Amino acid sequence: MSAMVNFADSAPGYLTIRVTAPDGPVAELADVEAWQARDGYPDLRSAGTPMYAVGREREEGGWQLVSCLELTPQGTREVMGMLARRQAAEAAEGGDGEAQQRYLAIAERLEWEKLDEVELDGRYRVIRVERFIRSGPDGPEPPRTTDFDDPDDPRLRGRASGPDPAEGFVLDPTVPTGMSEGILKTDLIQLLPGRARSSVATYQDAVAAGHTHPGVVLLPAAFSVAERQWGKWVPAGIVDCPTPFRARDVLSMHLRVADPVYRGLSQEQREAYAAAAELLESTGCNELAVEDRLLRIIRVERMVRFGPDGPEGPRPSDPDPEDPVMVADQKLRAQGIDPDDDSPIVLNGPAKEFQQLFEAEMARRGAPSRAGAPQDEAAVSRTGPTTD
Repeated sequence: MSAMVNFADSAPGYLTIRVTAPDGPVAELADVEAWQARDGYPDLRSAGTPMYAVGREREEGGWQLVSCLELTPQGTREVMGMLARRQAAEAAEGGDGEAQQRYLAIAERLEWEKLDEVELDGRYRVIRVERFIRSGPDGPEPPRTTDFDDPDDPRLRGRASGPDPAEGFVLDPTVPTGMSEGILKTDLIQLLPGRARSSVATYQDAVAAGHTHPGVVLLPAAFSVAERQWGKWVPAGIVDCPTPFRARDVLSMHLRVADPVYRGLSQEQREAYAAAAELLESTGCNELAVEDRLLRIIRVERMVRFGPDGPEGPRPSDPDPEDPVMVADQKLRAQGIDPDDDSPIVLNGPAKEFQQLFEAEMARRGAPSRAGAPQDEAAVSRTGPTTD
């Protein structure tokens, strides 16, 4: 990362960083840990591709996240479409046919167009969330003791991952922060991606964003998994989880279910992986060795850039490969594929083995079987921390 130009002292509100004293012992300890992280993990590095959420402008000021984070802008646009249809239904129940038709028209547009902002009961926008990690001589930063975590309860394993603490979060750059968080915001305002690791378009968009959206709001941290390979830490194929417990739970599922299939493990290797998963579950550790692999639960910082018109939306250089639902429908039909065909999918080969292992693991955990792709497997993604 390299530095940007400094801003004038007469900065607007979205560039104001207000620092206040911690409001209690827990907040004070969190501020101390954040400061210590600057020494142990001094390097700020990209954690891979951004994520996206739906934000609503608040009448009292600022914006609020009203959805979980999605991997793509289109996934978030579809959430906006569902919100529009929900408001249409509420308007119909209230006897407001005009509002109902207005909301339905917006929902239908979202099925055909890539809209990043709509007007419902206020402005709704696709908000871009950047992700980064702290790294030091021993690799990426693990969870901190003051990070919120789920209770270590076996009954929670394999269940729904629970709400992301970022959902419902109020984005207001004028809200006071602790000293360490304030300094981190200052660091982030000045960051640009390295030219060597970025495309020309990505770098130019980042430079432009530094001028159009130079303010920063930090979201609650997320957690993922990194693996050390050939002297470097690389993504382990797991998307962000809301708590360290959830990240360990997803990693455990990978070790018992996904890795045996995708890595073609022998029976002896599968037993070693299962033993590692058992150790992970029983100890709640944040670092784990299995055969020649070293895995670590890591802390992922998340931020939203702010400008005079509010939070930043998707950038032109951001990956946005998915079509709106009706456009995708048309393309499938042009290829002779019926999107409405609900014939059951016949699994074979690795897919069948995966499903069998998943069902066995859910039975072992005492959790009810869920139809379709398991949620833990949905956490497998190419989106992950770039920690080398």
